[in-house]
Amino acid sequence: KPWFIGRTAYLANEKSRSVELVRFKFEDQHVRTAHLGDPVMDEKGKVIGKVTSCAIDKEGYWVGQAYVDKKYTVEGSVFNIYQNASKVDALTIKDLNQGDRIPLPDKAVVISRFARL
Repeated sequence: KPWFIGRTAYLANEKSRSVELVRFKFEDQHVRTAHLGDPVMDEKGKVIGKVTSCAIDKEGYWVGQAYVDKKYTVEGSVFNIYQNASKVDALTIKDLNQGDRIPLPDKAVVISRFARL
């Protein structure tokens, strides 16, 4: 609205914004749930965003929302989500021994922003 006091600042922020909110769905049913702040990564492991929420749908898949870089907002884009990252101790490759287990990220796909009924 033209009389909104912060209109100029809001529009400037919208032009420079590099992330956008998307809905995602994990490709597999039996995965760990994603939590607020869990990192979203591209296929090479670069962090491209963060999860904001996640819930289970009627088919048994985890569906959620995340802020990601704009180039990953196209429906059908695939990325990885590292669930419970805040609870996992930081490990380096040097710390790993034969037989150790580390959690791996799970694949998720961008779906339509509005649920189909």
